[in-house]
Amino acid sequence: MKRCLLNTTYQLPLRLLLLCCMLCAMPATARQQNKQQQELEQVQQQIKATERQLKRQQQQLTKAEQQLQQSDRALARASGQLRETEQQLASIEQRGEALNVRQQQLHAELARQQDMLAAQLKSAYSLGQHDYTRLLLNQQDVGKLERALTYYQYFNRARVKQLAEINKTVLELEQVERQLTEQQQQLQSTLLAQQQQQQQLLAVKTEQQQAVNQLQGLLKEQGNQLSYLRQNESSLQNTIDQLRALAERSRELLGLTANKGKLRWPLNGTLLHGFGESRQGGMRSRGILIQGREGNPVQAIADGRVIYADWLKGYGWVIVLDHGEGFMSLYGHNQNILKQPGEQIIAGETIALVGMSGGQASAGLYFEIREKGDAVNPLPWLSANRG
Repeated sequence: MKRCLLNTTYQLPLRLLLLCCMLCAMPATARQQNKQQQELEQVQQQIKATERQLKRQQQQLTKAEQQLQQSDRALARASGQLRETEQQLASIEQRGEALNVRQQQLHAELARQQDMLAAQLKSAYSLGQHDYTRLLLNQQDVGKLERALTYYQYFNRARVKQLAEINKTVLELEQVERQLTEQQQQLQSTLLAQQQQQQQLLAVKTEQQQAVNQLQGLLKEQGNQLSYLRQNESSLQNTIDQLRALAERSRELLGLTANKGKLRWPLNGTLLHGFGESRQGGMRSRGILIQGREGNPVQAIADGRVIYADWLKGYGWVIVLDHGEGFMSLYGHNQNILKQPGEQIIAGETIALVGMSGGQASAGLYFEIREKGDAVNPLPWLSANRG
């Protein structure tokens, strides 16, 4: 289709030229004029049809880009829900561990009280037996009898108290066991929800990949990757210019010059594309592309302030930091952004998660350093040690 479309496009001027020559050379009879007019109208209709076809393809491309953006947003939401589920699961496990410790303490208390009860029984038996009649028959002195009865009543009351305490402890143990059972059921429910979240995440990733494949197919069929990249580059440059103007308002940040060659890497991974390397369509890269695993943390190279955090055509989820003195750093193709515009960031703080948004076939981080709006090679600024 692409070849046919291009051939038609290139042939149209030639056919018009030939038609004009024919109009000048042939006798201007009415029949010939009508025929030539019909041919001219046919050519004009072909031009309009070609324009409509190009417009439809551009609409399809725009729709594919919108679907890709929706997939990226859905992936970010699912990723956030999954992290919340994992946090809830960790909290439940901590509560379960605390209940297990309490249960062990109560078992120890029960054993202690049982030992005390055994001692009570032994003391009661030493009085002679457990009934008042035997005590009455064995006593000659009234005072001794009263004391014996008092001791007997004392041990009985103590024994009853110990039995009540044991019963209370047993009831408390049963309550703890019920709580443990409820916590375990809640844990199982949370695990099931987590599995569903993972399935949802996988489905969204599949949907995203399909949108990416469709987008790449349309770009290849249309044959305008150069124009597409230039549009993306222009969009990014306009955004950078706006952000640079916004960053001029803040002067408390000290820039990057003092730490040149010592800045931390935003991601510990293999360098896939370097600064200035040729990209699709003959464009030169204004940053570097670092390979990474999806979901790994992206860290700030230096202290700064978030001045942009949103989805950008061609670059997916992007976050930009202002470091002062005209320096900015850009992080693209993220799975999710963890910071909002206006937030203060310290060096090494996690600001995003590695992803493949913006139409990437594999996970990685696109990274730029800008000085007064101009892209500079990040490698001389970054530390030789990537750890």
